[in-house]
Amino acid sequence: MSRRGVLHSTRDGLRRIMPAIVITVIVAVAAGLFAGSYSFNLTRPTPHRVPVGTLVHHRVDARFITAWDDRLNTELVVRVYPDEASALRAVDAQEVFALVRNMAGSDHGVALQLVPAAGASVARVLQQQAPAAARTAGVSLHTTALHPLQAGDPQGLAIFYLTLAAVVLGLIGAAQLSAHAGQLRLRETVLAIACYSALGALAICAVVDWMLHVLDLPVVESWAILAFTMFTCGLVFTAFHVLVGRWAILPTWLLLVMVGNPSSGGAVSTSLLPEPTRTLGRWLPPGASVSAQHTAIYFNGHQHITPFLTLAVWCTAAGTTAWVWHRRHPPAPATVTGDTGRTLAA
Repeated sequence: MSRRGVLHSTRDGLRRIMPAIVITVIVAVAAGLFAGSYSFNLTRPTPHRVPVGTLVHHRVDARFITAWDDRLNTELVVRVYPDEASALRAVDAQEVFALVRNMAGSDHGVALQLVPAAGASVARVLQQQAPAAARTAGVSLHTTALHPLQAGDPQGLAIFYLTLAAVVLGLIGAAQLSAHAGQLRLRETVLAIACYSALGALAICAVVDWMLHVLDLPVVESWAILAFTMFTCGLVFTAFHVLVGRWAILPTWLLLVMVGNPSSGGAVSTSLLPEPTRTLGRWLPPGASVSAQHTAIYFNGHQHITPFLTLAVWCTAAGTTAWVWHRRHPPAPATVTGDTGRTLAA
């Protein structure tokens, strides 16, 4: 074979295997980033300015608070409320993770009421260090729970898994539409995403609540949150697909799964996450979904609008981006070959 033939064959070979080389490098790098993201955020939960409440007319032994604060290696933010009703409203609004007061009938006793549903991982950290702090302060300690976790979810992880399913299936569904139903118009793709989001969210609720009895869900509200989450993630993938084509799975996975899920506050409470993910997580779709779902299940009647606004902003931004870019850069018409060998516009 001539030198020119050898060079031509070499170029053809490199052209053929180059996508495999690129994908190999990307997968290797992504594997390290994936492990690093979850390890950095979830393996060493550390309290950061944890708010706890007390009552103004209760003389809580300051030695207990000081010893508790020292053992936690953090700063407890003590919020004083004028009466019982105000303190309980703060609990319902998830403004505090515990209430501390004097134990009735004791001059040297402290009553600690933890709020596990406000953050299971925070409650565990607070509870672990409270007995030693009480011994250091020389006081007796009585611990109870307000808004305890449901019996089917003693570790408080089920909401994280619900949200993870909605996020992953939301973006994977859109990816499959782009791969196997690429002939759909953009509005038809959005409608398909809405349909599988509604059905997928209902399936999640049915399995987790009715079949496995892991959580007792407020079905309509939980279904709506999960459907909104799946739809948002599907639109995010669609926007990236319009922008970068077949590589859309990379930025979508990075944003929603590698950054969004570990910073969502589902596996480890937001108060225990390191910066910058502690701040960033609440403004990403997984974090918004976890927050809304958490309140719906454990603090029904005290829902916040911020998580829904966050999902709505992501939906609007992704949908607008896809529509505008699609209008300005319409895809080339697909072609099919007829029986006579002529190429026809699809």
